[in-house]
Amino acid sequence: MKRLMVGPFNRVEGDLEVALDIAEGRVQAAYVNSPMYRGFEQMLKDKYPLDALVYVPRICGICSVAQSAAAAQALAHAMGLQPPENGRLAANLTIAAENLADHLSHFYLFFMPDFARSFYKGRAWFSDTHARFKAVSGSAMADILPARAKFMHLMGYLAGKWPHTLSLQPGGSSRPLESAEQIRLAILLAEFRSFLERTLFGDQLESVANLDSESALLAWMDSHTTSADLPHFLSIAYDLELHKMGRASDRFMSYGAYHDGDDSLLPSGLWENGELRALDISTIREDVSHSWMEGEAALAPAIGHTLPHPGKAGAYSWCKSPRLDGHVIETGALARQLVAGHPLARDLVARYGGNVMARVIARMLEIACMVPVMEEWVRRIRLGEPFCQAVTGLEDGSGIGLVEAARGSLGHWMEVRQGRIYNYQIIAPTTWNFSPRDAAGKPGALEQALVGVQVEENNEGAPVAVQHVVRSFDPCMVCTVH
Repeated sequence: MKRLMVGPFNRVEGDLEVALDIAEGRVQAAYVNSPMYRGFEQMLKDKYPLDALVYVPRICGICSVAQSAAAAQALAHAMGLQPPENGRLAANLTIAAENLADHLSHFYLFFMPDFARSFYKGRAWFSDTHARFKAVSGSAMADILPARAKFMHLMGYLAGKWPHTLSLQPGGSSRPLESAEQIRLAILLAEFRSFLERTLFGDQLESVANLDSESALLAWMDSHTTSADLPHFLSIAYDLELHKMGRASDRFMSYGAYHDGDDSLLPSGLWENGELRALDISTIREDVSHSWMEGEAALAPAIGHTLPHPGKAGAYSWCKSPRLDGHVIETGALARQLVAGHPLARDLVARYGGNVMARVIARMLEIACMVPVMEEWVRRIRLGEPFCQAVTGLEDGSGIGLVEAARGSLGHWMEVRQGRIYNYQIIAPTTWNFSPRDAAGKPGALEQALVGVQVEENNEGAPVAVQHVVRSFDPCMVCTVH
């Protein structure tokens, strides 16, 4: 048995290190370290409640809207506010725009460049992949960067700016739209659809969204092999057997996404053993046995705390170990699609469990499914009607904000006493996926997913298979620890 230290990783948001125990060319055990402590939860203590809307978006520059939305929902919960329909629609559009932009960035800028490495030079697809996806110089960069930038103009109309918008409020959205802006949103979505159908999918969004099984996916891939980037990825994925790589706990959680009154477009739930179960967030506990944090008992986030304890015996990460009813959970686009009942996602997981290919496909499905919904949301906005309720002060109370960021389930737990924040706890998606072991010794989701991965010799740093598994979760390490 030998120990291999991998990290820091490039093309990952934040700092990440992984220790791998290797025998006979495969990973036997993995230990995931989030090495950068941040302290946002301590910053929020004793602040005015609405100050959270300014602080929490700065946890991350990639998913700042998701942090804003979680804080706004926690405050709305504590204040007993229900945003008007226009406010809900504007908030949904703002979160969806960020999530889809994240999915696009992950595919083109973070994930696909690994297949342009010289390690794969002997593969039949390498020459085309190198020309298309090599970091910085590949032809895909000239396509994706302008398309993404133009799509993000939605944020200007919906939120005033991105990142760190202040438009999402407990009462809805503080950025009402005018007639010309509503028209412009529709035009931007139409242009984004055109880019996706021409460049990413090579097919209509509805055709991709309606793929209902692996056999349908394979047939679709065979008929689009030279026309677009997703079919290109699928041919690589099956050649490298990415569908057999990176399986974790196979317990998938979603808090539910895109609220519309009492319902959500994507429901909340737990997908486990091929069955959908109700999600009970009261069973969430944060274990710190292997974290550089004070405390012994695993606490519910509403009463938890985040106090650093560097040098703690037995610890190896700043990340806590959240567990749902004692179980390791995977969260993300794949979890959302499984809970929502997408037949392709369920078929792939039924066949192979959670895996690298399925996680990427789930993000692409989400793009294909969500753009038509966003088009409908824009049409539903009623100009001249309220976008936001007035907010009164909050002297005492508690609230929970649960949203689905691009990378998965994000939760904010807040308690206010005498007009000041008494406690604020955050569990980010990557906290779930990249957690260290808990008191029972159970590895986190990524630690499980790396076991059995082949560790090949190469001269480009970290083993490429390890990088595929890590990046399939699309980690955001700066959100992971506070």
